[in-house]
Amino acid sequence: MLRAGKLPAADVAHIAEEIESLGRSERNQLTNRLAELLAHLLKWQFQPGLRGNSWRLTIREQRRRAARLLAQNPSLGAVLDAILADAYGDALLIAERETGLPESTFPAACPWTFDEAMQDELQAE
Repeated sequence: MLRAGKLPAADVAHIAEEIESLGRSERNQLTNRLAELLAHLLKWQFQPGLRGNSWRLTIREQRRRAARLLAQNPSLGAVLDAILADAYGDALLIAERETGLPESTFPAACPWTFDEAMQDELQAE
């Protein structure tokens, strides 16, 4: 109906609901990508003796996926701080589970900005 130019005949409420649902889905995907990225950055920082190619490649992969999602959905940039905070809460749980370290080992708030987390370098610390 929309493509045919028949806006009055279109179910506008349903269309709006579908658009909102797509937006939530994209936001959830970005949150998931960032949670994996942040969890691996925490593991990288707090378990330097266990660093390996798998962690490095997971970090690179999640950065690429997050960047692609953001490029495809630029409106998510307006809520990036909230998404990062949500993702960090998940990252803490992932890091605690995967490292065996207590949650208190890790910073309570995300120690990286979005731009810092997305940098292509890993600190050797």
